[in-house]
Amino acid sequence: MSKSKFSWGNLYLIFTFLLMYAPIVFLIVYSFSTGDSMTNYHGFTFKHYQELLADKRMIAIFLNTILIALLSSVFATIIGAAGAIGISNQKRQKNKEILLSFNNILIVSPDVIMGASFLIFFTALKLPLGFWSVLLSHIAFEIPIVVLMLLPHLNELSDSLLTAAKDLGSSSYQTFSKIVLPFIQPGLIAGFFMAITYSLDDFAVTFFVTGNGFSTLSVEIYSRARQGISLEINALAGIMFIFSLILVIIYYFIENNHSQSNKKVKARLRGKL
Repeated sequence: MSKSKFSWGNLYLIFTFLLMYAPIVFLIVYSFSTGDSMTNYHGFTFKHYQELLADKRMIAIFLNTILIALLSSVFATIIGAAGAIGISNQKRQKNKEILLSFNNILIVSPDVIMGASFLIFFTALKLPLGFWSVLLSHIAFEIPIVVLMLLPHLNELSDSLLTAAKDLGSSSYQTFSKIVLPFIQPGLIAGFFMAITYSLDDFAVTFFVTGNGFSTLSVEIYSRARQGISLEINALAGIMFIFSLILVIIYYFIENNHSQSNKKVKARLRGKL
């Protein structure tokens, strides 16, 4: 009986991964086709990748997208960390629940509503639509994600560790830098990479707040899709998939190197007590 369950479980996992990755593989395979459409595969070539690299507009948009993703993720991680610590430090449970509810509202709100809200907000402030409007919008919708990634780590942080640090003469800064920061570091890293993913993936919000010739990959691909997608977009999909894979590998190694940090902090403090 156990063998049957195990084999069915493996079959389910295989089916799930095939369902998720088959469309991506399909796009990437056709990016090497000598044809100009995805109707038939006509042979192997790097022609579409060469066309992509020669497309200065697409390269500029790609760099804009990466820049927005990195900058917004850095600011969202810093602000989100401060917000998560503020929520965690609330003495009354009701206050925590209220603040967490306000945070979650931004996550469950439809992207179209958020995009329209940002557009109205920036228009009211007379802020030109472009790089800064996109950057501020991405920071805003990434912050709640970072908060949710950090709160479980902060909830696991024992008050006895903080009390022990104070008893040993640590200042507030030393307590934060030597205990709190190393303890929540895995959450910070996870939140940062999740913020990058959300930024790269976003279309609806970005569509509302782009302007003045500034664009991101999601908006540009949508604009070109209305005219018929060329295999240059397939080549771009292949490059973005490799880029995402590199991010996952980097995150894995960072997370693996810091997985023992919390245990070391606890052991160091217990050894001094």
